[in-house]
Amino acid sequence: MQFKKLHTLIGACCLLLSATNIQAQTQPDSIKYEHKDLFAPITWPITGSEMRSASGKPGPKYWQNRADYNIHVTLNELAKDTTISGQVSINYTNNSPDNMDYLWLQLDQNLFKPGSRGSATTPISGDRFDVQGFDRGGYHIGSVTVTYKNKSYTVVPVISDARMQVRLNTPLGAKGDKIQIKVNYDFSIPFYGADRMGRKKFKQGVVYEIAQWYPRMCVYDDVEGWNTLPYMGLGEFYCEYGDFDYYITAPGNMTVVGSGDLQNPLEVLTTTQQKRMAAMRASDKTVNIITPEEVGTATAHVGKSTLTWHFKMLNTRDVSWAASKAFIWDGAKVNFPSGRKGIAMSAYPAESAGNDRYGRSTEYLKNSMEIYSKLYFEYPWNSAVNVAGVALGMEYPGIIFCQDGLTKAGLWNDVTHEIGHNWFPMIVGSNERKYMWQDEGFNTFINQYSTKLFNHGEYYDSSARPALGLARAMGNMKDPLMTPSEAMGLNDYGFYYFKTSLGLDILRNVVLGHDRFDYAFHEYIKNWAMKHPTPYDFFRSMNDAAGEDLNWFFNEWFFTTWKLDQTIQGVEHNKKDPDNVYRITLVNKEKMAMPVDMKVTQTNGKTEVVHLPVNIWQRGGGVWTFKYTADSTIQTIELDPDHQLPDVNRTNNIWKK
Repeated sequence: MQFKKLHTLIGACCLLLSATNIQAQTQPDSIKYEHKDLFAPITWPITGSEMRSASGKPGPKYWQNRADYNIHVTLNELAKDTTISGQVSINYTNNSPDNMDYLWLQLDQNLFKPGSRGSATTPISGDRFDVQGFDRGGYHIGSVTVTYKNKSYTVVPVISDARMQVRLNTPLGAKGDKIQIKVNYDFSIPFYGADRMGRKKFKQGVVYEIAQWYPRMCVYDDVEGWNTLPYMGLGEFYCEYGDFDYYITAPGNMTVVGSGDLQNPLEVLTTTQQKRMAAMRASDKTVNIITPEEVGTATAHVGKSTLTWHFKMLNTRDVSWAASKAFIWDGAKVNFPSGRKGIAMSAYPAESAGNDRYGRSTEYLKNSMEIYSKLYFEYPWNSAVNVAGVALGMEYPGIIFCQDGLTKAGLWNDVTHEIGHNWFPMIVGSNERKYMWQDEGFNTFINQYSTKLFNHGEYYDSSARPALGLARAMGNMKDPLMTPSEAMGLNDYGFYYFKTSLGLDILRNVVLGHDRFDYAFHEYIKNWAMKHPTPYDFFRSMNDAAGEDLNWFFNEWFFTTWKLDQTIQGVEHNKKDPDNVYRITLVNKEKMAMPVDMKVTQTNGKTEVVHLPVNIWQRGGGVWTFKYTADSTIQTIELDPDHQLPDVNRTNNIWKK
């Protein structure tokens, strides 16, 4: 570049900088917004690679390990206690490029041991999960046997709180090598299992909801290696996919329901029940398998002292089950978009029966499964069951637990939420223990659509404005959504649900529009079904498929507790402009920025909604003036007229002449 041209360019830059400084000096002191904080270049900590593409898809060399389970247990109702005892055999496949000198397993029941990390970190006042531990709590590991290349040996495991390390005599090879681990174990069933499992007594018997009931493999992935965060209460689960073949031996007067398909109905069901189940598979209306009148009678069971119920579930990350003498049992057919048929069932005690109660549970479950399958991804398994018991609300593949006392909208909301988790994180297998928003929030987002579509909106509130409630709450929010669940304040973890859901609403309704958002969201689900996405895979997937750099949004929404306050500073007419042209000045006062939707009403009655992209805030200053051409005098202007955004001060959102 010649010196004269360079000198001229420098002079022009100085004039531009001077103008910029003048604008900055006139900027109101009350503005907290700083464009460099929001729009600075972002490099996510997990970069694109052959394992995870920069486009947000699994890469050409993506791998994940596999754990196939064979489980035999017995439910023992003893005089002083009720226990689960048996053996789990895990056939583990190491598809990673790494040799392994040791394996890690989760021992979730150890949460209930006295002195566990979860009990030690429970506030003295208790909390929803109330993990205090009890004398008989936790696993008793009888033996651990390893079989590798046809040679077997016993191992003394190293147990640390809710994890168990199995150190191998010979390293497990990479890229498809296999090993088997057998564990003999037992544990006492807690009465209140951290709001996720346990037992509760009803008039006609105890309902046992059994989960986290076998030692299971930790996930080994390309991001963390072994994922060994212990189970402490709030943080849920991260599991490998595999096939489950499991057997539950229980007293003969109990009914057992579980994840997956019942393999031996001829052995455990009466002839009448078999006929009713066949009718149920063909009916869109609820059909009883065990009626209220039959509960506790000899006709409800096949007449043996014990029965072994055999279930299978393929390509799933977990299984769970429930057993009781008190179960009323019903079900109905589920119609999937492909034409495939499945079943939805419910099991509940007499205290929960009734048309306003669990008498409609199967209807709620069936409709939720059909709606989510049509909107997002077809349910890949054949059955699901809802169980009424001690758990407030908990989800596992193919089975959910809902509180026994729920009615009407409360029961609908719990059923559609818990079965919704079969999409997030059971189908899209994110790490719940580290990124709770990625399952709870996504699920809360899809729940609003099932509620809108169910029975012509029977429980849908069209006047609900979640942004308004969240705006009030965000003022007290201390931890961003990317905070791991066990570090999140116990008063803040509700934001995982509602702030995440609202964020997706904003992307769909304000930033991208329905078509672009829906297409990108479906691409994310399709590409990560039965796989392990990180948050950064989601961010990249949405950016790529929607064709928009949304990193500004992901940065402020998930990594900060910033607030939003948009306001109208003034509406003026400049003499240099035609008479019908107005200059409208907007101010972004807080750290968060969003696109601007504003409804302009003129004195002639004409109204118009003007949309301005978030890029108006990209160059800094927090103040934006633009020209608006009107047909008559502007009477009022309202920002965010549909109340889509969590604006913390809506009193400054309206300008009147």
